[in-house]
Amino acid sequence: MADKKKSLKRTNITQLILGLVILLLVNVISYYAFTRVDLTAEKRYSLSPATKKLLRNLNDVVFFKVYLEGDLPPGFRRLSNETREMLDVFRAYSKNIEYEFVDPSTNTSAKDRNDAYRLLVERGLQPTELRVNKKGESTQQIIFPGIIVSYRGHEAPVQLLMTQLGQPPEKVLNNSIQSLEYNLASAIQKLTQVIKPQIAFIEGQGELNNMQTADITVSLSQFYNVDRVTLDHKINSLTVRLKSDSLHDKLVNKYRAIIIAKPLQKFDEKDKFLIDQFIMRGGKVLWLLDPVFASMDSLQKYSNTMGISNDVNLDDMLFNYGVRLNNNLVMDLSALPIPVKTGQIGNQPRFEFFPWYFFPLITPSISHPIVNGINALKTEFVSSVDTADVPGVKKTFLLSSSPYSRTVSVPVLIDLDILRHPPDEKEFNMGPQPIAILLEGSFKSAFQYRIPPEIANNKELGYYPESHKPTKMIIVADGDVIKNQFHYSQGYYLPLGYDQYTRETYGNKDFIMNAVNYLCDDSGLISVRSRELSLRLLDMVKVNKERIFWQFLNIIIPLILILGFGLVKSRLRKNKYTRITQKGTKA
Repeated sequence: MADKKKSLKRTNITQLILGLVILLLVNVISYYAFTRVDLTAEKRYSLSPATKKLLRNLNDVVFFKVYLEGDLPPGFRRLSNETREMLDVFRAYSKNIEYEFVDPSTNTSAKDRNDAYRLLVERGLQPTELRVNKKGESTQQIIFPGIIVSYRGHEAPVQLLMTQLGQPPEKVLNNSIQSLEYNLASAIQKLTQVIKPQIAFIEGQGELNNMQTADITVSLSQFYNVDRVTLDHKINSLTVRLKSDSLHDKLVNKYRAIIIAKPLQKFDEKDKFLIDQFIMRGGKVLWLLDPVFASMDSLQKYSNTMGISNDVNLDDMLFNYGVRLNNNLVMDLSALPIPVKTGQIGNQPRFEFFPWYFFPLITPSISHPIVNGINALKTEFVSSVDTADVPGVKKTFLLSSSPYSRTVSVPVLIDLDILRHPPDEKEFNMGPQPIAILLEGSFKSAFQYRIPPEIANNKELGYYPESHKPTKMIIVADGDVIKNQFHYSQGYYLPLGYDQYTRETYGNKDFIMNAVNYLCDDSGLISVRSRELSLRLLDMVKVNKERIFWQFLNIIIPLILILGFGLVKSRLRKNKYTRITQKGTKA
């Protein structure tokens, strides 16, 4: 009996030591060979390869100061927890990630608290005002759902709440959580990028000027060196010449991408050739074009204006690449409200807001990285686009009008009088009209079968009949989508997407930034934006109806199971040692 007890004791000690050794080995191996297993269906806690590479290449501390702490409503508490978990995942791949959660409302002095709020706004964070019910009293709460990211003396703001017009709070919150990885990784990339790629706005054909694109230029400058270039038939406007071992020097593109924003004058053939060859060398283009010219300035002076064709001599090029811009205007019942004078009160004019059907509000409906989760876009006199069959070119419609749309061909009379009568919904029955398209692939030159001999035989021009590299381009049938407004009394420019009349901020800036990032992104970081997290919401009708049953199931049943498991284990243990005792007695 004594020998059996000693043998059992030695066995237990051996198992304990072996367990400790295995645990120590697992920790040592995990320290040098890091790995994670994500068992969630949508891979919620798995980072993209581009993000992992970005984190592993960090050579200094990136500090995240998160302003989501304190007594937060449940939705913002969830956003705070998800942000903390995402930062913990980042830390698992880089020891240079540090963070701190701060409550900006801790100051008891109203003056100090307002000063702190003002400083956060100046640093780029936007507040969210909520009406919260506490103990039967309704109080106003100001929350800053954002982060200030710091790296080597530089900082960048990150807005965590992705506001979307017309979306329920649960969907807005879910989209904000979906965008966490991209927003955080993008801030790191912005701060740690040593050499910025070059992009350029094309000028010379009446395009939007530097003041009309001032806000987006500032935003793009955080990632790129932004130039403004006039082609003027000059080969070196878009290219640089490199020395080559061959007979002729090699031409390479100077810019990663170019932006053509609302030209009003025709491109001549020589400048078109320069753009075409820029594309053949792998250059990317963001085309923002108005197939139809119409102006609100005329409507402010008169009650009507004409919409006429705006031919800038690019149709043949675009058709060759796989897209056609239609000479029509899209009218949509989902439209931007505009102020219209409806009367006079004393010496003051009276204005009311009416949806202007020629200004569609475009709500993205696909999960592509460029448009996934962004707010609705405001447009002005937008046209529809069609595609042409071009082998080897992938086409993706990015933006479309609502199902309650129609098109009118030009020339067309545009009259404010249509606002005086309710719209006939039966006329808006043409379904969604595509207005923006992404083309990806290898393109053939628009000059392949009509190149002048002096160009075809001139090797210095570097003529390529077909694209040597797969490339991308985005065509939007609205040049004003990139245009910022100006403060009507003081004249300074406003953020892109902000409408000073409705005081709403639309998703134009996010769309342009995502579009340029997608065109220029070599790391693949932008692809993170296409990730979708399932929104698993409770059926509140069922919850209220079956509350007692589910409370019983979730509270009482687990206790019964634990108690039953304990009783069974105790009984088995008692039977085991009873048999051992009986064997020892017999021995």
